Amino acid sequence: MDCIFCKIIEGAIPSSKIYETDNVLVFRDIQPAAPVHALIIPKKHIASMNDAKDGDFALLGEVLAAAQHTAQELGVADSGYRLINNCGADGGQVVFHIHFHLLGGEKLGPLNAKA
Repeated sequence: MDCIFCKIIEGAIPSSKIYETDNVLVFRDIQPAAPVHALIIPKKHIASMNDAKDGDFALLGEVLAAAQHTAQELGVADSGYRLINNCGADGGQVVFHIHFHLLGGEKLGPLNAKA
């Protein structure tokens, strides 16, 4: 499999880890779109939200719990943050391993549907 996130999970590609459990990895985005920009990924390869099966939703709950923990750890839980999952090419997904972007550290503007 030629998935960059799987290679990060395996340690073949270095990352700036923020938080890790048996099932989830959180690391800093190398091209941050905000002062705080973390990626939260399950260690199990699931290509996109559309590929998640019934048995994957408990794992995705762990991903959301890791996002909450990370927001607290990075100091943006109280001020606010955005959690984004892009699904499919038209949804802006570039890496086809399900992941969530946690953005914060500044006042984020409204989403523009025409972006």
